[in-house]
Amino acid sequence: MTSLRYFRIGTNALVGQIPSHIGYSLLNLHSLILGSNRLEGLIPASLANMFNLQILDLSNNSLHGSVPSLGSLTNLRQLDLGRNLLEAHDWSFLTSLASCTQLTKLSLEGNALNGSLPIAVVNLSPTLEDLSLASNQISGSIPVEINNLVNLTSLRMESNFLSGNIPSTIGKLQYLYILSLSNNKLSGLIPPSVGDITQQGKLYLSDNKLTGNIPGSLGQCKGLLELNLSRNNLNGSIPVKLFANPPFSLGLDFSHNNLTGELPSELGTHGVGDGPTSLHMEVNKFHGQIPARWQLASTLQINLSHNDLSGAVPELFGYLPKLEQLDLSYNNLEGAIPTSGIFENSTAVVLDGNKGLCSNSSRLALPICPGISSSATKTKHHMSLLATSLLIVLPPLTIASLILLWFLPALWKRAVFLFFQLAVVSKKMFHFVTHHKRREVHTVPRNDEKKLKRVSYQDILKATNWFSSLHTISSTSTGSVYVGRFKFDRRLVAIKVFNLSEPTGSDSYFIECEVLRNTRHRNIMCPVTVCSTLDSQNHEFKALIFKFMVNGSLDRWLHSEQHNGIPGRVLNFGQRICIAADVASALDYVHNQLTPPLIHCDLKPENILLDDDMTARLSDFGSAKFLSLDMFIPESLDDVGGTVGYMAPSTGWATRSL
Repeated sequence: MTSLRYFRIGTNALVGQIPSHIGYSLLNLHSLILGSNRLEGLIPASLANMFNLQILDLSNNSLHGSVPSLGSLTNLRQLDLGRNLLEAHDWSFLTSLASCTQLTKLSLEGNALNGSLPIAVVNLSPTLEDLSLASNQISGSIPVEINNLVNLTSLRMESNFLSGNIPSTIGKLQYLYILSLSNNKLSGLIPPSVGDITQQGKLYLSDNKLTGNIPGSLGQCKGLLELNLSRNNLNGSIPVKLFANPPFSLGLDFSHNNLTGELPSELGTHGVGDGPTSLHMEVNKFHGQIPARWQLASTLQINLSHNDLSGAVPELFGYLPKLEQLDLSYNNLEGAIPTSGIFENSTAVVLDGNKGLCSNSSRLALPICPGISSSATKTKHHMSLLATSLLIVLPPLTIASLILLWFLPALWKRAVFLFFQLAVVSKKMFHFVTHHKRREVHTVPRNDEKKLKRVSYQDILKATNWFSSLHTISSTSTGSVYVGRFKFDRRLVAIKVFNLSEPTGSDSYFIECEVLRNTRHRNIMCPVTVCSTLDSQNHEFKALIFKFMVNGSLDRWLHSEQHNGIPGRVLNFGQRICIAADVASALDYVHNQLTPPLIHCDLKPENILLDDDMTARLSDFGSAKFLSLDMFIPESLDDVGGTVGYMAPSTGWATRSL
């Protein structure tokens, strides 16, 4: 077919080699497109005979070897050899392309080209608009004469081994829209002349060894949509001039540098005012407060983690309509977290490492803010219980104390008698309290009687972000507890995953299921649902899902300094009485009201959890024992054992402190 001009069979599943004689057979071809197939072998040298060829596309195949000389193709406009396995035994083919005076596009990206970048690259046709040498193994420096390619609109050399400085002459490429030099070994300063490329829309200089300050001249690029300077050694503060014009609507990334100063308050306040789609400033040395005037209506991701930021979390984050991810971890932020917008989704917000943060919402795993009483709503039960207790104990205690003070010098025996009378009154008070709480047990709605929702292994995997360490609450030999949220439910849950590779893990699961099946009490943790299935590797998987206790364990309150606690996180006298009464009520229930009786065997502050209203609930029955009738004699109680070391050293005095 000697008259054939257009031969386009790209994006198929063709295999084999390109026929070596193709250049002799199809002499009149204007366009040869074989890209995105499965072709292999060498590029035929006969292609040099297609003198009329204008477009040659062999990209995205498995061609290897050297690129033949194509300088005879003087009508060639587009040459795309990207994403193959081509090597550069020598760069003579690049020198030959200087004869292609109409060339506008040259793509060699994604090959195995190596060696130093030859000076021949700057001798290519001045008509060249798109030059891509990305993702190869090219070394050496960028030639100073790069400004010879005056019509370049896209220059991509990322993911190579280029070294040396970025030449200041690059600023003379006035039509450049994309400049990508990321992931090389470039060093020195970012030349201020880069800001002279006023038509620039995308600038990528990440993953290099650049030093010095960010040039304020970049603010002259009025259409700069995306700027990525991450993972360098840049220092100093972010220049205010940078935000004079550019909208950065596609993204702004200054992360992993040594930048200092305060965050720029001007971000998003000029131009369209919608802000970048993604904003990354993590792992720097920024200090001060997060600006409350940022206008980021179009922003999807914000990462300000690992800095030295202080002050409160601005309310503005809760009002951003498109925000999907927010990471403020490892700063010095403090105060109450906003409750609207993205803060309603705990999996979308990362706040770890900020010791001063608290929350008035149960959605985030943070301590309740002091002075806001989820204890003021806190359950009339606790308040009425406290009031009743005080009314009972105070009058006899006051009278007894006065009598003791009056008669003590002369009537010691009488004082002893009155002391025992007081003990009788206290005992009656305790019986009243426990009786009062027992009656309330039967008035609490039994939510567990509702039909349990089905939860799959994949549901748990997604809820815990693939069992991420950031979601881990605790971990023992029998299993781990994670915090998460299922897509079908907005509430946080605690997911206890049992380690079935350990014999104690399997035993713990079945014991806990048996206990939870036979107990119903407001002060005992009740599961939301259960998951017993196979994991992705067909191994047995078992988990219990509970309501998440936002105030954590009693141990975290008694020993907050051991858990990176917040200063001032203490239990007041009323809370201590209520917690002690809750625990006593739960123990009275399992010891005296269940048949057969149940011994917890692992009672310690870590296993006493506190709800959002500070109601205490007994948890972790994996070591519990039901007592049979023949176990009521003291000798047989030797068989009742808990986990090794279950009596925590702090248990004795911690219990007394209640």
